[in-house]
Amino acid sequence: MKISKDIAEAAQLLKEGQVIAIPTETVYGLAANALDPTAVLEIYKVKERPATNPLIVHIHAIEQLTPLVSEMGANAQRLAEHFWPGPLTLLLKKTDRISDQITAGSPLVAIRMPKHPMTLELLKSVAFPLVAPSANRYTTVSPTSAEHVAKNLGERIPLILDGGPCEKGLESTVVGFDANDRPLIYRLGAVTLEAIQAIVPEAGVYESALSEPAHSPGMAKKHYAPKTALRVVDDLRVFLENYSGNQKLGVLSFGHQGLAPSPHTLVELSQNRDLEEGSQRLYQSLYALDEANVDLIVAEWFEDKGLGQTLNDKLKRASY
Repeated sequence: MKISKDIAEAAQLLKEGQVIAIPTETVYGLAANALDPTAVLEIYKVKERPATNPLIVHIHAIEQLTPLVSEMGANAQRLAEHFWPGPLTLLLKKTDRISDQITAGSPLVAIRMPKHPMTLELLKSVAFPLVAPSANRYTTVSPTSAEHVAKNLGERIPLILDGGPCEKGLESTVVGFDANDRPLIYRLGAVTLEAIQAIVPEAGVYESALSEPAHSPGMAKKHYAPKTALRVVDDLRVFLENYSGNQKLGVLSFGHQGLAPSPHTLVELSQNRDLEEGSQRLYQSLYALDEANVDLIVAEWFEDKGLGQTLNDKLKRASY
C-alpha cells in the first residue's frame, strides 16, 4: 500500500479495475469504477460491507447524470445548482447503466459531485463515474486523513491518494424526494436541514420503517463507531464530577472551560464551541482516543439543531 499525490497513477489503477482511497471534502472514500461490477464487488469485500448497504456514485459534471439517471425533479435540480460541487448527495431514479449491486436493489441511486480539487481532477481523468463509500471497514470511524485510511485498511488496497485533512470531516447529507417532489433527508451530514430549507422550505427529515430496505448509506443503527466503547451523556461536567469508576476515560470536550479530566485523557473538539470546527475534528478525535488506550469514551449531546443535529446522529450511531 502506497500513499501518493500522483493523480495519474491513481487514474491508471482505477482504469485497471482496482480499488483505491481518494480524498473528498467530507471523508476519504474507497473508490472504484462504478460501471465495472467486479471492481464494485471488491469495494464491498475490502470494507466488509453488507451488500444491502448502497454506495454513492461520484461525478464531476452535471452532464454525466444523463446516462445514469432517468429523471430529475425541479427541487433536485435546485439543490444541485446550489450545493454542487459539495457535500450533498441526491437520491434519483436510476437507469440500467447503474447496477442493482450499487443501489442494493433500490430503484434510486445516490449521486454527488464532490468539491475536493484533487478528486475532481481525478474524476475528469477517467471516462467513468466512481463509487466511493468511506474508506474504512464497515461500522468503524470514517477516515479524515490518509493516515486514518492506512490504519483502518492496512494493506487491503494498493494506493491512498493523499489530499490532506478533510475540510468538512462529516459525510455528505443524503436527500431523497417524495411523490410530491418534497426533499427528505435520509442521512444527516455536512449540509444542514436548515441550509436545505433555505432553498426548498418544505424539506424535512425522512422517517424510515424498520422493515424497509436501505435506499441510502449511513442508515444502519451502528455506524461510525470507535473500537473503544462510547457513552453520550446529557451533562459532561456533572458526569465527571460524579464518576467513581476505575475505568480510564477518554473525554470528548466541546468548549468546556476548566474541565479537569485528570487522570483521564481529554480531546477538545472546539475551544470556542464552533460547530464547523467540532464537526471537522470529530472523527480524528475518536481515532486519537482509540490510540490513547482508554477504557471508555465519554461525550456530551449537542444542541439538536444545525450541525449539532448531525453530530448527535453520528454520536447516537457510534454509541449504539
